[in-house]
Amino acid sequence: MAKFSLFGHEQPNRIAEADSVVVIGLGRFGSSLAVELMANGTEVLGIDGNEEIVQNHNGLLTHVVRADSTKEATLRQLSVPDFDRVVLAIGGDVTASILTASLLLKLEIPNIWAKAVSDQHGAILEQLGIGHVIYPEKDMGRRVAHLVRGAMQDYLEVGDDFALVKMAPPQALIGVPLGQSKVRGVYGVTVTAFFRPGAGWSYTTLDTVLADGDVILIAGNMAKVEAFGQLR
Repeated sequence: MAKFSLFGHEQPNRIAEADSVVVIGLGRFGSSLAVELMANGTEVLGIDGNEEIVQNHNGLLTHVVRADSTKEATLRQLSVPDFDRVVLAIGGDVTASILTASLLLKLEIPNIWAKAVSDQHGAILEQLGIGHVIYPEKDMGRRVAHLVRGAMQDYLEVGDDFALVKMAPPQALIGVPLGQSKVRGVYGVTVTAFFRPGAGWSYTTLDTVLADGDVILIAGNMAKVEAFGQLR
C-alpha cells in the first residue's frame, strides 16, 4: 500500500462531493492557484511529493497530501477519480508530469489542466490528450513584455489575435466625446469601458467624455492594441 501524509479535516472523497479541484504540484504556480481557488470558495485537495511543502500548506487548503502522483494506486486511494477537475502543476520533473497526465487520462478525469514548461513538454501533453495545456512562465513573459513596451497597465490575450488592455487614455481622447474621436476608425480598437475615481467602472457610449485620471479598457487586434497602448 502506498504511504502518504495527510493534512486537513475533510477526507478526499468528501471533498470530491463538493465544488472542488485537485491541484497536483504545489510549487509557485500550483500553490498560487490553489490558494486563489480557496480564496474564492472552491475546496482544494493539494498533492505534492515534498513533505516540507505539504506541511507549509497545512491549514491553507481544504486537504493537503504528500504523495507520489505517478502511482495509480495512490491516486485511487486519494479519490482523485471522483473529482471532475484536476490541475497538473508539476513543472520541475517533466517525466513525473507526463506519467501523472497519462494516469489522469486513464482515470477519465473530465477536465484536466496541465502546466507545460516548454513547447516540447506541451506538445507531449497535447499528444496524450490533455485538453487544456497552459504555459504560465511563457504567457507571463509575453504579457510583461507588452506592458513594458507601452503605457498599458494590464494586458490579456483573449484569442489568437485579440486582446484586452487596461490603460490611461492618451491625450487625443481627453475632453472629446468618443463619437467625435472616431477611435475605432482611426486606431482600429474599441474603448469598451472606463474607470473614474469615485465612480467606478462604466460602459462607454458615443457621448462618453474621458478625463485625466480615468482608466480605459480597450479591445481589438493585438497589433493595433499594442500600437494604441504606446500612444501618449
